[in-house]
Amino acid sequence: MKKFLSLLMAVLMMASVLTACGEKKEEAPAETPAGTPAEAPAATGSELTFTTGGASGTYYAFGSVLAGQISSSTGTKVTAVEGKGSQGNIELMDMEGAQLGFVQSDVMSYAYEGTNLFADFGKVDCFSTVAALYMEQVQIVTCDPSIKTVADLKGKNVSIGDSGSGVYYNAIDVLGAYGLTEEDINPTYQGFGDSAEALKDGAIDAAFVVAGAPTTAITELASSKDVYLVSLDDEHIDALIAASPYYSKYVITADTYGLDSDTTTVAVGAVVIARDDVSEDDVYNFVSGVFDNIDAITAVHAKGAELSLDFAASVTSVPYHAGAAKYFAEQGIEVPTK
Repeated sequence: MKKFLSLLMAVLMMASVLTACGEKKEEAPAETPAGTPAEAPAATGSELTFTTGGASGTYYAFGSVLAGQISSSTGTKVTAVEGKGSQGNIELMDMEGAQLGFVQSDVMSYAYEGTNLFADFGKVDCFSTVAALYMEQVQIVTCDPSIKTVADLKGKNVSIGDSGSGVYYNAIDVLGAYGLTEEDINPTYQGFGDSAEALKDGAIDAAFVVAGAPTTAITELASSKDVYLVSLDDEHIDALIAASPYYSKYVITADTYGLDSDTTTVAVGAVVIARDDVSEDDVYNFVSGVFDNIDAITAVHAKGAELSLDFAASVTSVPYHAGAAKYFAEQGIEVPTK
């Protein structure tokens, strides 16, 4: 049975999820936010669990801001909880442990098609797209100034992502573009926070971090150590995109982490998905709660400035939930649905 592979992860996470789902707080009626459409979001009284990522990543930090905004401005209560990353969030959703989740656009496609990360687990298609929110950069972080290119990672101790995340496949893709394999490095399998600690202690030479920049783990590391980001050159970026078209070229500006120069890399999309059985009203409330309150969200988290209706409606690999499609239609944007 395909779920056997994820049973241990699910058991460990269910306690957190059930606790979050069981919390019910009496709230004062929220004030009507500026820019609310003529038809206010439906008051559903629902409580949804939103799985994100580790505490040191952008998923959890930004997801918590979104959950708070949606809960205060709509009739749907959303609780953000730590998750195991894209793959873990999808597997838990398949097992009915969560209603919403943050995922990378590439991992979402793997699940829907039953390939790569989901070749053994099997196809998962119980979910639909809610919205694409921002780009997640492939950040190769090091404290060693002699590591200047991906080729320099050969023979080094390199963290290539926590189990259950999409970082592993991103790392393998980038290494492969430079003619390297997992066997050409000494790999460790760590999340963002553990990777940062290992870099700080000198236990590893570099780490792959795939998250929206600035990423908390890197920012905190940079406060105590000199950090460097490894750039990808155009030739290898073009080859990578040709082989895996879900990547896009992206430049991380020097001021993001206070570095001396910009870093050229690739990125994938950060997407929110929902189980198909979540009500249309609740998903409508999620999308309206975000995109009717961009200024308020941006005031709390910098990623709010990257929110865009056009980008939100740009996903083509997995159809949209009817609730999301309803909101986008009101803005004059048509998206595919199941």
